[in-house]
Amino acid sequence: MTQKPNVIFFFTDQQRYDTTGAGGNPCGLTPNFDSMASDGTYAQYAFSPQPVCGPARAALQTGKYATTTGNFKNAVVLPEEHRTMADYFNEAGYDTGYIGKWHLGEGRAAVPEGQRGGYRWWLGANSLEHTSTAYDTTVYDNDNRPVRLPGYRVDALTDAAIRFIDGRKDSGNPFFLFLSFLEPHFQNCFDDFPAPDVYRNVPPAYMPPDLGALSGTAWQHMGGYYGMVRRLDEALGRIRDVLKSLHMTENTILVFTSDHGCHFKTRNAEYKRSCHESSIRIPLSFYGGPFTGGGKLREKVSLIDLAPTVLDACGLPVPEDMQGRSIMPYVRHEEPLPSGRDILIQISESQVGRAIRTDRWKYSVEAPDRDPVKDSSSREYTEAFLYDLEHDPYELHNLIHSSAHEKVCLALAEKLKKRMEEAGEEVPVIHPAPKRKIGQLMVFDGEENL
Repeated sequence: MTQKPNVIFFFTDQQRYDTTGAGGNPCGLTPNFDSMASDGTYAQYAFSPQPVCGPARAALQTGKYATTTGNFKNAVVLPEEHRTMADYFNEAGYDTGYIGKWHLGEGRAAVPEGQRGGYRWWLGANSLEHTSTAYDTTVYDNDNRPVRLPGYRVDALTDAAIRFIDGRKDSGNPFFLFLSFLEPHFQNCFDDFPAPDVYRNVPPAYMPPDLGALSGTAWQHMGGYYGMVRRLDEALGRIRDVLKSLHMTENTILVFTSDHGCHFKTRNAEYKRSCHESSIRIPLSFYGGPFTGGGKLREKVSLIDLAPTVLDACGLPVPEDMQGRSIMPYVRHEEPLPSGRDILIQISESQVGRAIRTDRWKYSVEAPDRDPVKDSSSREYTEAFLYDLEHDPYELHNLIHSSAHEKVCLALAEKLKKRMEEAGEEVPVIHPAPKRKIGQLMVFDGEENL
C-alpha cells in the first residue's frame, strides 16, 4: 500500500443479525453483505453493549462503555474529553466525514460544531427520525444550513456518500467516512417501518422463531422491516461498486454493522432496551486491507472493540483508555483466539439492568427500585433472567427460578461482577431470585460450559 487505508463505516440502525443470509435468514435479502462476509472477515457473534441508539453510538465512537462516557441513555451530549475515532484519524492526517444520524448532540436537528465528535466534514442530523421521513430527507451541513436530499432516505444518504468518496479520490490524503443510516429503525411519528414503495407490501417469507412464538408487532411490521434491509443491502452494493470503479477496494477498509437489534415489542413495550439476543446481537463484517480473506471469526465481539480494531488495522496506536480490545491479532493469526470471552451488556431506559453473555449462557440482573432514565447503575441487583442458549437459542424459557440451576447462577454472578468491575463499575451485591422447581430439569453439576 502506498498510503494508509481509507475507512468507511456502513452503519445501520436497529438491524437484527438474522436479517442477513450469513446470519441464517433464508429470504435472500442481503447478497452484498453475504458476499462481503464470505470474502472478508465475518464476526459471527457480534453484540451491542448497550441496546439504545445514543449509548451504543457513544460506545462505538469511543471504544468505552456507556457508563464511562456518561452516555447511558439517549439525549446525552457526548463529553468532549472522551475522544472519538474521528479525533484520532484527524491527528493521523485523514479527511474525516460524517453523513446521517448522530444522536450524540443536543436537540433533534442541527448539531453544534463542538458536539460533532471531531468529524470535520458534516452532513447530518442529531435525530434523523425527527428531521425526515422515508421520502423527505433533511440533514444539516457544516454551517448548520438545512439540506434536503432527494430520493428514498437510504438512497439519499448513499448518494451523498458517493459524492464524498469521489471528491477525495485525488486528494492525496486517506479518508475516514462514517455513513449512518436510520433504516431499518421504525419511523417514530407513524410507528411504522416504511420500506421503499416497491417493497412496501411484500409479506415476510420468514419469521424468526422468537418473534413467531411471542406476542408483538412482528407480523404487522416484518414486511416493511425486510424491505428496508433489502434497500440497505442494495446501498452497500453501490458503495462497493464505487470503490471498485475508483480502484479503492483493497485500500479501503469497509465495516458494516448496526447499533442494536429489534424485538418488535415482544420483550417490553417497544423495540429494544432488553438483554435478549433480539436486542443485542448485530451483523458485523469487514472487508479490505488486512480483513480480505479473513474468514469467519467465531469469538464474541462487542461494539466497543471496533474503534481499537480499526485504529490498529490502519497502523495507528490504540489509546490506553479504550475499554474495547483490537481483534487484529486474531485476524492476522498472530495469536490464537481466546476462549470464553464474555460480553457485558448494560441496560437503561427500560430498566437499570446488567447482563453477561457467555458461549452458553445469558444471565441478567435488574434493580427494580432504581429509575431507568435517571440512574445509570445500582449498588444492588436482583436476578431476572437465565437462558441456556445451547438448548434454548431463542430465549423462550427463563430458568432463573430453577433450583437445579443455582450453581450456574452463582458462577455467572461472579463473572458478571468481574466484567462490571473491568468496565469501571462498582462491584454490586446480586440478590438471588426466588427458586422453584421446574419439571424434570437436568441438575447442572459443573462450571465447565459457563
